[in-house]
Amino acid sequence: MDDGALTTFTSERTPLIDLAYRMLGSHADADDVVQEAWLRWQRLSDSERAAIGRPGAWLRTVVTRLAIDQLRRAQRRRETYVGPWLPEPLVTDRDGSFGREHPEQSLEMAESLTLGFLAVLERLEPVERAVFLLADVFGESFADIAVAVDRSPTACRQIAVRARHRVRGERRASTRPSAERRDTLVASFLAACANGDLDRLKATLVDDVTVVSDAGGARRAARRPVIGADRASRFLVHVWKQAPQGVTAELHEVNGESGMVLFRDGRVWGVVAIEVCERGVTAVRLMLNPDKLALRGPFSAGNYAPRLPPDPTPG
Repeated sequence: MDDGALTTFTSERTPLIDLAYRMLGSHADADDVVQEAWLRWQRLSDSERAAIGRPGAWLRTVVTRLAIDQLRRAQRRRETYVGPWLPEPLVTDRDGSFGREHPEQSLEMAESLTLGFLAVLERLEPVERAVFLLADVFGESFADIAVAVDRSPTACRQIAVRARHRVRGERRASTRPSAERRDTLVASFLAACANGDLDRLKATLVDDVTVVSDAGGARRAARRPVIGADRASRFLVHVWKQAPQGVTAELHEVNGESGMVLFRDGRVWGVVAIEVCERGVTAVRLMLNPDKLALRGPFSAGNYAPRLPPDPTPG
């Protein structure tokens, strides 16, 4: 395999991981899918690769098809998951700064990374999810999407319309707060949780706030979403009080939203993502499942690093 083939794959790797993670909601599964795409790209002969006019489109097709198959298997496993299922969180402030903005990202790209958005995508069938992401988030043409999901362009347009309707129906309409308003809300929310101040905490929440905790049966957590400011405030104070001795918290951006990473004995113990609008905190998502806390971001070296096997072609 020549250096050009490796360079081509490397240049596409991050977008492929971005797509696979949004499809699967799992770091490990996304890595596995992109790794398999790399192996298939590597196995092509030089002449076969040269005949591919748009390598990026070819690789996205491979990743999409692999992710659809993987998602079908994962959805069957999730039917028996204990309690609510949330995607594995990402720490998205690369330098550890809180509230970092991403001006280089489109609104659709940034929104599609949030845990709330990814949780809504779980309601879509695998092909629906792929079509929606490729069309509305990654801006692919329906001609290319049709190849990736083995449907006609017309069918893909219809699937995209249905998926948009379902996603918009699930996602609440709210006004994005200014950075200053967001930071003020989050600071008040966290202080109230830490101090056990129910009235102050309740004042930071919208009336229909939702709290979702994912522990996968490994730790004590609510088996259903906790809805409403009164119930949510009491639950959050209880969770904070019941945290083990020695747990410390650091403010971090989690999947593009305000949040915290909780540590105990030098290891990640939990992650909190806080969704806010101009009126207050709309959702709190707690990741407590130890199997889903191998964070990507400043806590894992070589973020999105490829596992490139040795080139089997003799030099």
